[in-house]
Amino acid sequence: MNAYSRYFIKKLFWYLLTLVIAIALNFFLPRMIQGNPVSIIVSQMSQGMTDSDTIKRVYETFMKEFGIDKPLWQQFVIYIKNLFTGDLGTSFGLYPKKVTDILASAIPWTIGLQLPAILVGWILGNVLGAVAAYKKGVFDKAIFPVALFINSIPFFTLAIIMLYLFALSLGWFPLSGGYDFQKIPSLSFDFIGSVIRHHTLPFLSIVLVTIGGQAIGMREMSIYELNADYVLYAKLLGIRDSKIARYVFRNAMLPQITGLALSIGTMVGGSLICEIVFSYPGLGTWMFTAIRQLDYPLISGCTLLIAVTVLLANFTIDMIYGLIDPRIKAAQMEEE
Repeated sequence: MNAYSRYFIKKLFWYLLTLVIAIALNFFLPRMIQGNPVSIIVSQMSQGMTDSDTIKRVYETFMKEFGIDKPLWQQFVIYIKNLFTGDLGTSFGLYPKKVTDILASAIPWTIGLQLPAILVGWILGNVLGAVAAYKKGVFDKAIFPVALFINSIPFFTLAIIMLYLFALSLGWFPLSGGYDFQKIPSLSFDFIGSVIRHHTLPFLSIVLVTIGGQAIGMREMSIYELNADYVLYAKLLGIRDSKIARYVFRNAMLPQITGLALSIGTMVGGSLICEIVFSYPGLGTWMFTAIRQLDYPLISGCTLLIAVTVLLANFTIDMIYGLIDPRIKAAQMEEE
């Protein structure tokens, strides 16, 4: 077994151990929140009911149905057994819907919003940052302050400002939702147009914030590389500027690629604020609803999905980074 294989196995072991800890935390942490979810459900269902025995029977039925009447360790064992069959339980707040069905319906909305926004923001931000560092002058003095200003605005503030200006005041875009509520989901042009109109404003808010952060990072890395000794040496050798620039920006891109992989890995969790502000029907909105309703299975399902995507993103970065940068691969070998 070569050194890289040992490195792979070692990393895999630690990531699996982290996943086990994450699964345990996903189960126990939501149950540490003060309150009883069954009481909330029963109080909503029993409005207008005066018979206390009936209310008590409803309460006991739901306690038994959700398995909350069992000791916590028994609930955990059942949770682990169900995980092996892909069963994340039944939602308390949306009973009798399965958590897996809710997540399956929400994930396409989250990915459809986050993935293109992150990619567009990443590409535009890196191009602007690289051009600002290379051209300098007025171009740099214009791009950098604007990027810094946009990046310093809290995301929810920017989203609320955009919502107020373009949806409430100007009426160019809908205020909330994923599509007009009176339309039936289909592949018709009418429905797709409605989805695009609802998608535009949250998409632009994510793109603007992403551009600011990426442009700043790329500009700083490019300036660092442009002042490196190998660039000066290459210029003294008479190598063309265009060729030097290719090497400079290739090296400057490495941390940006890491940032992109992490952004994609964390996009499920990062969607929370955007989807809440725009009431977008993605995973973030469901997670917010689950927390308000103390919906343990749905909270655990959402956080488990976030944990798995983050771990997968980090593991993938660890494995492929050596292929992008031979220096890191050599360092990994030396560690062994």
